[in-house]
Amino acid sequence: MAEKLIKSNILLSRMRRLAKSEQLVLSILALAVGALAGGGTILFRDGILLVQSFVYGWGEESLHEHMKGLSNWHLILGPTAGGLLVGIFIYKFLPERRAHGVADVIDAASFHDARMSTRCGIKSALASAVSLGSGASLGREGPVVHMGASFGAWLARILHLRRSAARTLLGCGVASAVAASFNAPLAGVFFAHEVALGHYARTSFAPIVMSSVMGTVITRLYYGSDVAFLIPSHEIQSFWEFPAFALLGLLAGVAAMLTVRAIAVVQKVADRGRAPLWLRPAIAGLIVGVVGLGFPQVFGVGYGAMNDALYEAYSLAFLIGLLFAKAFVVAICMGLGFAGGMFSPSLFLGAMLGGAFGIFATHVFPDLSSGHGAYTLVGMGAVAAAVLGAPISTTLIIFELTGDYELTVAVMLASVLASVIMDQFNGGSFFQWQLKCRGLSTRWGREVNLLRMMKVADIMKREYETVPLTDGLPAVREKLINAPYSELFVVDENGKLHGTITLTDLRHAAFDLNLGDEVTAGQVARSKPPVLYRTDSIEKAVRLMEETGEEHLPVLDDDQERQMIGFVHEKDAMMAYNNALLELQSEERGDAPPKLF
Repeated sequence: MAEKLIKSNILLSRMRRLAKSEQLVLSILALAVGALAGGGTILFRDGILLVQSFVYGWGEESLHEHMKGLSNWHLILGPTAGGLLVGIFIYKFLPERRAHGVADVIDAASFHDARMSTRCGIKSALASAVSLGSGASLGREGPVVHMGASFGAWLARILHLRRSAARTLLGCGVASAVAASFNAPLAGVFFAHEVALGHYARTSFAPIVMSSVMGTVITRLYYGSDVAFLIPSHEIQSFWEFPAFALLGLLAGVAAMLTVRAIAVVQKVADRGRAPLWLRPAIAGLIVGVVGLGFPQVFGVGYGAMNDALYEAYSLAFLIGLLFAKAFVVAICMGLGFAGGMFSPSLFLGAMLGGAFGIFATHVFPDLSSGHGAYTLVGMGAVAAAVLGAPISTTLIIFELTGDYELTVAVMLASVLASVIMDQFNGGSFFQWQLKCRGLSTRWGREVNLLRMMKVADIMKREYETVPLTDGLPAVREKLINAPYSELFVVDENGKLHGTITLTDLRHAAFDLNLGDEVTAGQVARSKPPVLYRTDSIEKAVRLMEETGEEHLPVLDDDQERQMIGFVHEKDAMMAYNNALLELQSEERGDAPPKLF
């Protein structure tokens, strides 16, 4: 008894040391991913300014001020030529002939074991840099989030890490990219959990924090400690303003919903039209150029115009006009295939909506208003929260930008209400809408997603008994008695599956000695049985077993050749699902650090 207790204690001690060493390795990898994502963010931002300098002769953020001195043909030709170049690049070099972004990160984390293509991440970032530098009215945060996540997935892939560790490194890349973009490490951490991973696992929290801090440190060493926006100081004049902030939140939810629906309309119209995919971004660029003749603020990312709105530089009429102009060109750019994200556009729309609402509220209740600059900031957070489905992250961004607790409470209220409107009337965020268009949904739940991620090729058995079509009944009897699970798979001379034979199928014929060799396996087999293919999910296998009552299903290489390569047993499918579910629950509860290998 004492000897068993000693061995048990030794084993427990070894397991604890192994867990600590794995956590240490994961932390080092998180720092590496954070450095890669932070460095990639710097290169991406500088790349945008480099393209912008080449196209418009201006390498600073406040592009709209410089555009006022350019000729009309320059304003139209710049985004049109950029769109043509981007369209050809996307058509030739990117998977599915589209730019990739945050929705693809969620897709990878939820449905593909955190597997992503690093080449696709870099190519999408390159396409986005050219798009934004040439004037596309989209955002720069989505591309760097996708690129940062692809760095984490790349490191997990080359080290052959397990799913939980790979998901953590993917989240590390997301956190670092967001933190580096806004100089906001807290927001980076929570965005990774809230949007990309969809849960707050204690075991992944520490590595993601470290990665986010690393991304912030790298960008601060390069750019300094300045935040993304120049925020004037604000002070809430009265708590009677909070009903106004709540109303602004409801309006922000409506604005976010209408913007996403406008993108869907543009996509449908484009799909019904005859314009080829590679030409559509050029058409979008032409439209941006025409709109930009009256509103040059719509060109590019638009941080300069947002800073102007925060400092109350625009009139009510101009804010409303810019709100509609920006929403229109964002829908055109995103719907027609320009490369870029939705973070900056949603902040821009929120700034214009909040500023216009603030001017009206200040006019009605001048003694209670904090100034329409405060409403501008609240509107930015509310629209972004609704579009991105990230009320916590956007609230933290505002808090890190301002350090103002009272204003952050106002942003929190507006963001939650805007998100509720988006969920109730649009079915979720912009990213969830993108996934829905691909036949995917994060609302299915972790269990269904697990079943869809796991493939039958991973659990199928390769030891099975086959019988040729021409074998007589005596040979079938002998093989059937010794066959695993009492089932034979009948194949032709080329190994193609013809059917199956079980004791139930044969009934009395299996052991009727009066039947001779004239009866062949092909004649008694059940032809065209339900089958699976190696790329099918376990969800499909379980559903097919329930529909047909089969306990084992043959697995074929593909539908054309129909070469049998294995079979799946119901018990194995459920066992694999249960093990993966237990691992997932352990990961989310934080019972143990993610297993690396």
